[in-house]
Amino acid sequence: MEKIIFKISILLSFMLLTTYTFIGCSNDDTVTETEEGSDDGDDTEVVIDDTDFVATDWTDATHSKDADPDFDEVFDDTAVKRIDLVISEDNWDVMLADMTELYGAFGSRGNSGFSDEDPVFVPTSVFYNGIEWYKVGVRFKGNSSLASSWRAGILKLSFKLDFDEFEDDYPQIDNQRFYGFKKLSLKNNYDDKSMLREKVAADVFKNAGLAVSHTSFYTVYVDHGDGPIYFGLYTLVEEVDDTVIETQFSDDDGNLYKPDGDAACFASGTFDEDEYVKKTNEDEADFSDVQSLLTIINDDTRTSAPTTWRANLDAVFDTDVFLKYLAVNTVIQNWDTYGRMTHNYFLYNNPGTSKLTWIPWDNNESLQTGKQGGSLSLNFSDLNEAQWPLIGYMYEDDVYKAKYDTYVQEVVDGAFNVSTIQSTYATYAALIESYATSEISGYTFLNSSSDFQSAVNTLNSHVVSRAAAVSSYLN
Repeated sequence: MEKIIFKISILLSFMLLTTYTFIGCSNDDTVTETEEGSDDGDDTEVVIDDTDFVATDWTDATHSKDADPDFDEVFDDTAVKRIDLVISEDNWDVMLADMTELYGAFGSRGNSGFSDEDPVFVPTSVFYNGIEWYKVGVRFKGNSSLASSWRAGILKLSFKLDFDEFEDDYPQIDNQRFYGFKKLSLKNNYDDKSMLREKVAADVFKNAGLAVSHTSFYTVYVDHGDGPIYFGLYTLVEEVDDTVIETQFSDDDGNLYKPDGDAACFASGTFDEDEYVKKTNEDEADFSDVQSLLTIINDDTRTSAPTTWRANLDAVFDTDVFLKYLAVNTVIQNWDTYGRMTHNYFLYNNPGTSKLTWIPWDNNESLQTGKQGGSLSLNFSDLNEAQWPLIGYMYEDDVYKAKYDTYVQEVVDGAFNVSTIQSTYATYAALIESYATSEISGYTFLNSSSDFQSAVNTLNSHVVSRAAAVSSYLN
């Protein structure tokens, strides 16, 4: 039976032309699989073929679920590694048609709407160091960064990889892993001409002693029918709901939330289970931990009996971790997260403490003053405390403020020390410059190769200015 899918051709100018193509099942090994489409009820047809292949490159160390995550191999700070995505022409067309449905025509800057739907997964061959990973689920990822890149006519889009997404269709890849990792993100370093922010911010959080994703630099090549095309330098990011909670906590059985929406600000009266998106234990309708946090942070005992309020809050929320995170995040500056935006963080109910623990996420907009009113000041004078009570009410409390101030000093003395960070910038810039500036085309956010060094210079000036801001704040 013939299926209608969109066939999209992207010209050298990256203008999108849409035509229609009919796909037929040429043999019993080629089928189409319906994936849930966008809100208008349309579905997307993903091509499932070659179901009888043999996984000849499979080894326990490289592909098996039984292998421990190999951080040294996958997240090497001293090298820029290469990863290739080979997507069939038909499934590439499916991905582009799906993006058109979600975000409008490629290069259409006039379309400003966003989508609540994730783009479609398609089966993809992934190659690394001459080894193949089979029928890996690959999709475009991101929110505003994805929409903005697409509408700007830039095909350097972020990708999400799930190595056993299609195991029901391909039993050969049951529990397939990439050196112990099930999920990984390839971030396109949107709006970052230095391509360093995601990486360096994660390093600072890690060096401050906080749980955070590992990161590393990769060049990405995509073959969607005409041979490998260089899509540019990306930052590979470890997924929180995969190995972060598995390796950085006592176990991974707790509730993991990725809040998004009004409830994510924890203001009084905003509780909404649908906006505390569960990434683990999804079938258990128990949101009592996040509900308790919202109730306690807004409780009147905050002013009438602060010792009781702190004890109750400490019982359900790792306040020490949050205050350390807050100090790091505010010193380095990051506007695209809690305090300005109701997203870009995780909360994990750590089984070792039975407390919700803060995990930072998505740092490409960090290390700058930023947009949307800019990053918060160190004393939060620009914060609506009732709207963002986890910051506002805790900073108003003398005990919590004293801890925050201590951590602010520790950050500039240690993880975000001027000489340390400028050395880090120099090392990473030397490592990636040739890859970042080698092709100025539709797969980069640079206008010229000089943009890269100019952005690095801005980062070097920024860390100096932040040390001065901290000195002024504390004194």
